[in-house]
Amino acid sequence: MASSQSQPNRLATGGRIDRNQPCHFTFNGEPLEGFAGDSLASALLANNKHLVARSFKYHRPRGIMGAGVEEPNAMVQLGYGAHTIPNLKATEIELHDGLEAESVNCWPSVSFDVSSINGLFSKFFPAGFYYKTFMPSQFLWMKVFEPIIRKAAGWGKAPSEPDPDSYDHRHVHCDVMVVGGGPAGLAAAREAAKSGARVILADEQPEFGGSLLSLNRTVDGLSGADWVAREVQKLEAASEVRLLPRTTVFGYYHHNYLCAVERRHDRYDQGSSSADPQMRLWHIRAKMVVLATGAHERPLVFADNDRPGIMLASAAQSYVNRYGVAPGRRAVLFTNNDGAYEAALDLKAAGVEVAEIVDVRQEATGTLPKEALEAGIKVSSNSAITAVKGKSRVAGVTLHKLGGNGQSVSGEGRQVACDLILMSGGWSPVVHLFCHTQGKMAFDEAKACFVPAKPREATLWAGAVGGSFDLAGALVEGVAQGRTAALAAGFEPTDGDSPVIASEEPDLGSLEARWVVPTVEPIGRSKAKHFVDYQNDSTAADIRLAAREGFDNVEHMKRYTLSGFGTDQGKTGNINALAILSDAVDRAIAETGTTTFRPPYTPVPFGVMAGRELGDWLDPKRVTAIQDWHEAQGASFEDVGQWKRPWFFPKAGEDIHAAVARECAAVRDTVGLLDASTLGKIDIQGPDAAEFLNRIYTNAWLKLKVGSIRYGLMCHEDGMIFDDGTTARLGENHFLMTTTTGGAATVMDWLEEYLQTEWPDLKVYCTSVTEQWSTVAVAGPKARTVLERVCSDIDLAPEAFPFMTFRDGTVAGSPARVSRISFTGELSYEVSVPWSHGKALWEALYEAGEEFGITPYGTETMHVLRAEKGFIIVGQETDGTVTPQDLGMDWIVSKAKKDFIGKRSFSRADTVRLDRKQLVGLLTEDPGFVLPEGAQIVIDPNAPTPIPMLGHVTSSYWSPAMGRSIALALIKGGRARKGDRLFAPLEDRTQAVTIVDPVFIDPEGKRRDG
Repeated sequence: MASSQSQPNRLATGGRIDRNQPCHFTFNGEPLEGFAGDSLASALLANNKHLVARSFKYHRPRGIMGAGVEEPNAMVQLGYGAHTIPNLKATEIELHDGLEAESVNCWPSVSFDVSSINGLFSKFFPAGFYYKTFMPSQFLWMKVFEPIIRKAAGWGKAPSEPDPDSYDHRHVHCDVMVVGGGPAGLAAAREAAKSGARVILADEQPEFGGSLLSLNRTVDGLSGADWVAREVQKLEAASEVRLLPRTTVFGYYHHNYLCAVERRHDRYDQGSSSADPQMRLWHIRAKMVVLATGAHERPLVFADNDRPGIMLASAAQSYVNRYGVAPGRRAVLFTNNDGAYEAALDLKAAGVEVAEIVDVRQEATGTLPKEALEAGIKVSSNSAITAVKGKSRVAGVTLHKLGGNGQSVSGEGRQVACDLILMSGGWSPVVHLFCHTQGKMAFDEAKACFVPAKPREATLWAGAVGGSFDLAGALVEGVAQGRTAALAAGFEPTDGDSPVIASEEPDLGSLEARWVVPTVEPIGRSKAKHFVDYQNDSTAADIRLAAREGFDNVEHMKRYTLSGFGTDQGKTGNINALAILSDAVDRAIAETGTTTFRPPYTPVPFGVMAGRELGDWLDPKRVTAIQDWHEAQGASFEDVGQWKRPWFFPKAGEDIHAAVARECAAVRDTVGLLDASTLGKIDIQGPDAAEFLNRIYTNAWLKLKVGSIRYGLMCHEDGMIFDDGTTARLGENHFLMTTTTGGAATVMDWLEEYLQTEWPDLKVYCTSVTEQWSTVAVAGPKARTVLERVCSDIDLAPEAFPFMTFRDGTVAGSPARVSRISFTGELSYEVSVPWSHGKALWEALYEAGEEFGITPYGTETMHVLRAEKGFIIVGQETDGTVTPQDLGMDWIVSKAKKDFIGKRSFSRADTVRLDRKQLVGLLTEDPGFVLPEGAQIVIDPNAPTPIPMLGHVTSSYWSPAMGRSIALALIKGGRARKGDRLFAPLEDRTQAVTIVDPVFIDPEGKRRDG
């Protein structure tokens, strides 16, 4: 093994790195060097950097254990300032020139971490210690303990500056989605592509190939890497294939919907633009899915198995063969299976001294153990590592012979010096995505792992994810499943043979599951710890404690011990934890079951989830076709939903109160204009449209005449109001519904939900047409006169055009629909024209009304006018606990209809109580004082606290028409309290109020007809 001074552990030859392209980087401020093609982890190992992290709870020294996404320890902070990214795994970061990384969860440095003192008190910090220690005193928990624990929690630091990068989303459909670009995935994608199917192949690595990039194999007479290159080239040439390297499928949802994050650049800290985003979130909908996600090697649980220098055997093999790095100089291999022997042989061939192979099995007789013996490597069967020397780096091990059927140790311990421990406890199929859709698994006793058994979706699997850990089996399954997927997607697969494995593949032999390796002292009593979940410092003793304390359900154990939490999500330790729990409660592993794997499989940045919906795009600003006119007149705007609506139109020297008083007076005395284009509009058609509305609304709709309009309330199933509006019958099977501005999307979703889930037999089609129509309300005594000047083909006389009807005609030269609807109590017409004609209509009406002092008015004036008439606003007079009866609107609740949404709830005891809060009007004793909205109403303001509350103010205004303040309120038993004198206790005064009818002006409704 040769090495350079700058990279002492770099092998002289080998690996897939580019030795002609050096990369200079810093780790914890120290300048180091690697090569293009390295991961940060391999470059650190090349530079003999083994201590790279600290553990979560005890802040123990930790090193690199894996070579990919399964790495639990080596999390780092990448970059600085706005480009910093926390909690990335060093094994997944591609090295590039100028990279800056540092360790997380340590202070002041990774080599000297003050918080490592926690390890000295580890006996006081067992699983669930905070429940037992801190909870008795709520005060101390809230004020002292919880703040300290929360401050200590977490890993890296989130950036405080705005994210400078760009992200986007893509939606795509395919016939076959293959997840995993290893040998099985490549074979499946190739076979599916040959049929002409649309294929997507995604893999989290920057290059396809999976295990073939780390193993010495030949396929079809080519080296594994060359075979991969050939297959990728074929797939790239196929017109219906999309290849997505650097893409992690993190979620698999029902109906074969998958989400994946593509990292589009080879560096995280590189600036990106809208045209070239940093990451992309793929929304993929597939007819068939083939999972070829492989398997993760799992560790053995032995004493102090977390020291830097302890590594998965397959990871060491990857560093040697793929990256040209020797992860140590003298190694000991600890295993329970034959497959790990290959790693020892590869390390020896690379010049690493393999001091000994320690095998827990009574005898290892496979071909690989024989090769190891022939290579001069000492093999100790029926033995175990019982202690690890060294703290910041492995310095040696203590070995014992096993006794008592492997449950104890015997004899004297033997010391072996080493700086590297390779461990292999078998393989755990990566079934996370399969479980996302609630697929059922089975426990394979021979291979000691859970494998997919019964899918819930159109899912197939191939290779190691199904327990086929040999290359030949993986390729055969890949070919078969690719062909099956294509056929199921409607394509005819072509004939083709499986790839030929030219080299003799090692016999992996048998595996002997050994979930916890015994040591000299009983587990839990010795100072040594047997780690199961490395990331969360969960130990075998913690799991056994959980079982003793009654947390014997696998999900309870997970939460009690934190095993399977964090970014690791049980990738390496899950099966060990389940097996230890099963043993503790004397239950079969299959009976214990697994924890629930949920999306995301790996962490997903918030930025990529948001995509381009940031800033103004987060909540788009919607404006009407008349916006330019409003702005030119100096309107003040308010946000209603996503809409910018004119709030009021101030003239020089006017504040909001003066402007609103002027606008109110104009509508009451002459004429005003309101831009009502933002009201939600839903086109409803179909032979069952009337029946549908009859079920949605509380009142009757079957007999509404064509040309007529009706007001309606919608309720949830609990009978509480959630929206209102008017609906016009345009034809026998054609209606146009209006909704509140802010509720349009909710109502549309509500209608579709009922059509799709509750009444799929109804033939009804709903289309949002809010932005197809501009609507202008002309209101006031002169409204008819103004409209007549721009409309000659509609008879506007009251007897020809009655209230709550509409007429089609021409207004201001544009085809229009004119509706007689009033939300002010005055004579009013709502004129709707095609959206782009809105401004021309407004200007024509404004010009026609100038003689009468026509006045544009905004939402604040509209609110005052409607409150004077006692009209409600959903969301202001309602809050999700208000029924139509509470508002005095019994008349709108049909007693004859068989059913409608919410009907049954009106017969509940709670909804018929006489002391429910009911809508009333309030007049203040001081007529000039306007009550604050939300003010509480009480009988006796001097009663001892807490003072019983009768209700609260929902709307409150100065009324120009009344010459005083008015308010609407919800008061317990309010209608029976009319005339009562109550009080509103406020911060600086108590205001007396009198309950009155909620209709303050024109109770007979005479002004409605002009």
